Amino acid sequence: MDPTGKIAGRGAYLHNQRSCWERGLKGALSHALKKELTEEERERLSAFAETLNQEAPDEEATVEN
Repeated sequence: MDPTGKIAGRGAYLHNQRSCWERGLKGALSHALKKELTEEERERLSAFAETLNQEAPDEEATVEN
């Protein structure tokens, strides 16, 4: 995760909202990154998503590949 969006490499923008991350982990994120996520990557991203609010997003975070 790169909240600043400045890490080099392919990235995908997700709102800082749990529902966006849950949707992304169902397949949209793999498609955007053009890479199949490993189980370890899914677990890390899911754990991060659990820390997010369910409310409307104020900002976006970037996931770097």
